[in-house]
Amino acid sequence: MKIELHELTIREVFENYLDNSEQGVTAYNGKLNIRPPYQREFVYDAKKRDAVIETIKKGFPLNVMYWVKNSDDSFEVLDGQQRTISFCQYVNGDFSLNNRAFHNLTETEKNQILDYKLMIYFCEGNDKEKLDWFKIINIAGEKLTDQELRNAVYTGPWLSDAKHKFSKSNCAAYLMGNKYLTGTPIRQEYLETALKWINNGEIEAYMAAHQHDPNANELYFYFTSLINWVENTFTNYRKEMKNVEWGPLYNQYKNDTFDTAAIEKEVSKLMADDDVTNKKGIYSYILTRKEKFLSVRAFDNHMKRTAYEKQKGFCPHCKKHFNIEDMEGDHITPWSEGGKTLAENCQMLCKECNRKKSDK
Repeated sequence: MKIELHELTIREVFENYLDNSEQGVTAYNGKLNIRPPYQREFVYDAKKRDAVIETIKKGFPLNVMYWVKNSDDSFEVLDGQQRTISFCQYVNGDFSLNNRAFHNLTETEKNQILDYKLMIYFCEGNDKEKLDWFKIINIAGEKLTDQELRNAVYTGPWLSDAKHKFSKSNCAAYLMGNKYLTGTPIRQEYLETALKWINNGEIEAYMAAHQHDPNANELYFYFTSLINWVENTFTNYRKEMKNVEWGPLYNQYKNDTFDTAAIEKEVSKLMADDDVTNKKGIYSYILTRKEKFLSVRAFDNHMKRTAYEKQKGFCPHCKKHFNIEDMEGDHITPWSEGGKTLAENCQMLCKECNRKKSDK
């Protein structure tokens, strides 16, 4: 890769700055693509953004930035997107610092910012060299998420459309699914979740297969269908529905018919059950009937010691004697049949007998 150091002023870089959801983010008289396909969204918080402006106003040096030079003499920001957008947004009047926006500054103060000199390396090379270099120089910066790194590899029309649908602050996927997903779209968490769900965790395989598709309609249709299925199956929203692993449930049960009134009644009952310690797991349990999702409250040490002494250390199933540390508390009447986690419903089984009982 060919690398040359250049010195440019903020005035030059800011020329014809444009931040448009459809056209992207450009500057340098239209020649600089600040957010190429492999780049992340703007993730600096106000503190980091303000620190960039303070550094410039005091005349302190910003870290060197890297641009990729294309064959048509246009450029892409390889490293420095967050800093570039920070000072462009300030000069553009998008935010103020210490209650002073750029237009509130004196002409001397404005020129001090606009004439600030940036150290920028122009890099020329093939796509693989650019992406490899991008990963290397970002190691010490704002850490890339796994999905941001995947985006750097599988660029193309599919990714551009997928980011439009899943990776903007108020994108369609966020507006539809924010009650059910955690994380933020701009750090690619919504896109990553949708990809994980549609292809059973094989994210790279899906992105590779669809990299050159003209759009991401298939992924978006899957996501909207999943959210609609969740809302139609569990008709009363509760905060515990957020961050449930809905993908595997939808993939397995989307074609089944459910009595939604009966489901709601059971969900309500389980929410009120003190023995259910993982309320979020209720939704997986309702469909799979696997108690592991509920984390049913275990017997405490006092209950287990009382049962052990009552049994004189003998397992009631295999009739053998064990030390207490080799035994486990078990519900005499199973929790699923109404048995509670109370002392009178506790028995001590050896680990082998308890495993066999659980496997039935």
